[in-house]
Amino acid sequence: MDREVAKYRQHPTEPGVDLLSARFVTHRYTRHAHATYTIGLIESGVEEFQHAGSLLRVASGQVALLNPQVVHTGQAGVPEGWRYRVLYPAVDVVREVAAELGAPGGTPYFPATVVDDPAAARLLRSVHASAARGDALASSSALRTALASVLRRHAARPPHADDEGAAPRAVRAARDLLHARPDDPPSLDELAAAVGSRPFALLRAFRAAYGLPPHAYLTNLRVQRARALLDTGLRPAEVAAVVGFTDQAHLTRHFKRVVGVPPGAYALGRTA
Repeated sequence: MDREVAKYRQHPTEPGVDLLSARFVTHRYTRHAHATYTIGLIESGVEEFQHAGSLLRVASGQVALLNPQVVHTGQAGVPEGWRYRVLYPAVDVVREVAAELGAPGGTPYFPATVVDDPAAARLLRSVHASAARGDALASSSALRTALASVLRRHAARPPHADDEGAAPRAVRAARDLLHARPDDPPSLDELAAAVGSRPFALLRAFRAAYGLPPHAYLTNLRVQRARALLDTGLRPAEVAAVVGFTDQAHLTRHFKRVVGVPPGAYALGRTA
């Protein structure tokens, strides 16, 4: 009973939403962040993850709510692992639902990361069930209903209106340079020199601003760009070369640590 299974797919009617259903025992997510929200229902076992300097545990029946670009990990909290269902809705999808509910402008924010909400749990199950059946009306209705319920019960206004402005100028410049050169990044010394900083000072400030040191941030960035290229139909081996991984095996190792499935399985879920 220790076999691990994971299925990653795009929602059948909403391209801006991905679905993951999985059972993990030994799998461990590395420190990473998603551009989307993460809304996960634990169906059995316990998942634990590092989040904002704390180790959180999510038990069976509980829901995890992670805001976009929040760095976190993920691993089994009990020997038997955990089984869960996850929604990854894009920011614009969540904003649209929030606007329909009459929420003030801006990006919705979840202040609580782990919640006990049986109604939301039931609705999240219905999203996955209707998507699996392929019923367009039912699946789109279930998705909107679930997102509206979670937003009504748990969303708030962001605590900071402009998080980007909080990062020092040199750190933002370093991040921009990594975005410009993900396939040919500079060394830490070169990066620091390019933005007028010292290497160790930049290392500490970058991690403080973005939750990851530059090299880990770059790996996460490459994985996100790999996802976008896989969405266009490019093969994993081609994607690996474009985004800067050594080869397909290198891409696969890091991709699974962030997404939960290897790139080939991810690509298959975009067309299934």
